[in-house]
Amino acid sequence: MTYCLGIKVKEGLIAIADTRITSGTETTTKRKLFLEQKDHHSLFIMTSGLRSVRDKAILYFRELVQEAEYNKLYKAVNAFGDQVKRVGEEDRESLEKAGLKFNLNTIIGGQLKDDEDHKLFLLYPEGNWVELGEGAPYVIIGNSGHGKAILNRTLNEDSSMELALKAGFLSFDSTRASANDVEFPIDVALYKKDSFNIVEHRYEKKDLEDISIQWAQELKTALQHIPENWMNAAFDKLKKVEQSNKTEQTGK
Repeated sequence: MTYCLGIKVKEGLIAIADTRITSGTETTTKRKLFLEQKDHHSLFIMTSGLRSVRDKAILYFRELVQEAEYNKLYKAVNAFGDQVKRVGEEDRESLEKAGLKFNLNTIIGGQLKDDEDHKLFLLYPEGNWVELGEGAPYVIIGNSGHGKAILNRTLNEDSSMELALKAGFLSFDSTRASANDVEFPIDVALYKKDSFNIVEHRYEKKDLEDISIQWAQELKTALQHIPENWMNAAFDKLKKVEQSNKTEQTGK
């Protein structure tokens, strides 16, 4: 499985991708975050799905951008979608005969020279896409069930990039704690609006282990500080049931 997260706030974009690859009982570390940068052309791509499909689509796209220049990000997204469909035409039948489902979900973010703003897209295996906008500041592909709560509670379009990265890491950490197929190292990409420059950094487990431990401790402390008087009505009923059972047993 995979954990890839893209966040869009007014200030810029944040991308987080784990690196664990699971094949049967074997686990390896491979990159899932791809960057493409040149003058006034900055984008990142993250994928979830079959590794062979991803590698082939990325290779085709790399060859394409060497020959063609896109002035808006949606055009590059269309081009990558075309490569995904191309791989589907070439490999879908043989993959399905082998019992494998053709599958590749993709997050693409960045800004090209004629984009007024930075953009974030979710591309489906069929090659169609949606753009993330106001009211939807993030998208997760892969193992998405465990890490959404903190993002929903903390993020909006006015959040700072620092807060977004912090919440993004805690979202990954929640997923990692609940799923054995998501793990460090994680690759992080940061893009500030109108900069046309993506900064990338890899974090190992040792780099963020103290933050993970602190977060777990603070969650436990916060839980202990939640008032308990609201539970009285339910526990009063439980006590009455226990007392009734004791009375019946004594009577017997």
